[in-house]
Order: sequence, then structure tokens, then C-alpha cells
Amino acid sequence: MKHSLKIVILLLSMFFIAQLIGLVVVHQYSPQIKQITDEQGNLINKTTYNLPYGMDPPQDITPGDTLISIIIAMVIAVVFMLVLMKFKVEFFLRAWFFIVVALALGISINAFIFNISYSGIIALVISLPLAFLKLFKRNMIVHNATELLIYPGIAAIFVPLLNLWTVVILLILISFYDIYAVWHAGFMQKMAQYQIKNLKFFTGFFVPYLGKKERELVNQAKQNKNKDSLKNKKIKVNIAILGGGDVVFPIILAGVVLSQLGLIQALLINIGATLALAFLFKISKKGKFYPAMPFITTGCLIALGIALLI
Repeated sequence: MKHSLKIVILLLSMFFIAQLIGLVVVHQYSPQIKQITDEQGNLINKTTYNLPYGMDPPQDITPGDTLISIIIAMVIAVVFMLVLMKFKVEFFLRAWFFIVVALALGISINAFIFNISYSGIIALVISLPLAFLKLFKRNMIVHNATELLIYPGIAAIFVPLLNLWTVVILLILISFYDIYAVWHAGFMQKMAQYQIKNLKFFTGFFVPYLGKKERELVNQAKQNKNKDSLKNKKIKVNIAILGGGDVVFPIILAGVVLSQLGLIQALLINIGATLALAFLFKISKKGKFYPAMPFITTGCLIALGIALLI
């Protein structure tokens, strides 16, 4: 949907900031090899990531196995979400999202206080009230501020599980899914509308704003100092949204690139994804929904190609 320039700049800024925060968080959980003694008394190398809350990946899992597991988990999650929406089990959905949001926030916050004793507990003490405010009090500042930290936390879990080529395959598959879900099945729009109307929150950046006519009505009421004149008038509030998946997947790719190629190459992924999203906003038309992932993936792949040449 076409939005004003200010709203586009705001969404792009939040998207890019989330990408940069993602690099910081992923870097803090870079793998470390430690020598430990096994049951037979032999010294062996063990890779640890220092992720809190028991989120370190298993030692014997391969990127290929991880890719298959992620795809299966995503299919199950989408089906589960649609079933819960059909039966309108709002309490369970809120509880589910509360746990995910609290843990993701905790992982990101912990990355910034990593050297403090009991940092994981402190991060969770901070994240729990933030998750509550986000899901139950509906404040736009709290909502979007926490979104900046949620997706880096989620990405930090997946980056150690994937390599460069498996994450590229994942982005391509997600792009085809996004095309189908938005342009063919239409259930992506239904999920977004259900979250906003029934659950009173949205998994992604969410910016309500007034159109030109609505702003004129509000300004006239302010100038006349007569707020009662708006009571009997319907004022349409437009909404600019950017789904959480559109934010987290490029962070995952940038995180993998950071670990395998370096910081400059990872920053190129951030820039490529942001420019691709800006292009989508440029060509979008009012009243239409667009799948963002095909555009973001294209930008990421172009940036990756440049990164591999450096």
C-alpha cells in the first residue's frame, strides 16, 4: 500500500536499525571453542555460543538437517496459527506470543549486558514487563521499540544452525511462500487483520497515521478549539505495516555472512535488503498488498554476490 514519504522513511529507518542491532547481537553470540573432559577423561573440543535460556544449538546437527527442520516447523506454525484463528483462541495465541517475545527480547538485551553477573536473569526481568506492555497495553512506541530487539534475538538462535547456502535456499523458499500467501491464498492479510483486530497487536512494525483529509479535519478542530466537532465524524486511520518475517530473515543472512565473510560483507546485506524494501515502497500502489520477501531476497542476493567478490 502506498504511504506518505515520512511513513516510508520511518519504516525504512526502523528496518535498517533492526538489521544493525541484529549484527551486534549475533556478534555477541559468536561461537567459542572450549576444551572439556568427557566421561572417559579425554579432552574434547566443544563449541558454545553462550546463548541464554538453553538456546545453544545441538552439537551434532548439520545445516541441511536444520533447513529441513525450519521448513517443517514453519509449516506447522502457520497451520497452527490458522487453526487457532478459526476457533478464535485468543488467550492461547497471546500466551504463545508472550513467551516468544519475552525470550527474544531477553536474548537481545542479554547481548548488551553480557559481562554483568546474572545477565540472563536481569535481561529476562527487563523483557517480561516489556512483553506484557507490548501485548496487553497497545502502545505504539513500546510496540515498535521492542520490535527492534525481537528479531535480532530470534536471528541469534538460527544463525548458528545455518550456513551460507542453506540460508540462501531458505530465503528463496520463503519468498515463494510469501508470493503465494499474499497474492494467491490471501491468508497473510487475514492473519495480519486478525492480529490487529482480535489480538490487538501485530508481529512487525506498525505505524498508524491520518490521511490528508483526516489531518485537515483534525487541524480545523484544533484551530477552532472545538474537539466536540470530531465526535460525530468518522476519521479513517491508515496503517503502515511491515511483517516480522520481512525483518528477521535478512538479519539471519547478514548474521551468517558476518560469521563466514566479515563485517563489511554483512553490512552490504543490510544495505541491499533496505534498498530493495525502498524500491518496493516506490513501486507499490495504494490499496494493494505486496509480498515483501521476494524484493528483499533479491536485494540480499545482489548484495551477497557483491560481498563474495570483495
